Amino acid sequence: MPRSTGLDSGRSAAAGSGASAAGAIAAYAAAIVAFAYALVSLYWAVGGRGLVGTVGGFVEQMARRGGAAVVLLALVAVAAKAVGGLIALALVRPWGRVVRRRLLLIVSAAASVLLIVYGGLNVAAGALVLSGVLHPSGSVDRMALRWHVGVWDLWFLVWGILLALATASYWRQGAKSRGAG
Repeated sequence: MPRSTGLDSGRSAAAGSGASAAGAIAAYAAAIVAFAYALVSLYWAVGGRGLVGTVGGFVEQMARRGGAAVVLLALVAVAAKAVGGLIALALVRPWGRVVRRRLLLIVSAAASVLLIVYGGLNVAAGALVLSGVLHPSGSVDRMALRWHVGVWDLWFLVWGILLALATASYWRQGAKSRGAG
């Protein structure tokens, strides 16, 4: 009798929760992206200063000043990103079934839209400024803007797209199971 591998159990867990293989991959990738982004925020929350200069603007100024309010805001960002990762996992893990299907679909779809719109608009606007198509009236921290276009805001956009793919797969699988029953 063949032994089960971790991949087999991952597939069966994903199948048991109504996700296709591609949807499961997207959900796990969205969770990895979310948790990795939460770790960056946690690093800053506990006093890390590496790459804080790449954020720019008011957030960079606040981070450099420090204080309880900054730590609290960073911890809120950590929590929000971690919840985003858990939402992605809920789409494919058996424990995700404790959440009502409709609620999980609404929350994951709303999160996807928010991430895609926020990340997409910021990446597009930043790219237009960097390319010289748009000329803001104030000064621009081009180094921070390049980081936002190429990393920080792009990170939100990729996360949103992955979560949207996972959400669509979860929805399709539910529609198939309703049609079969």
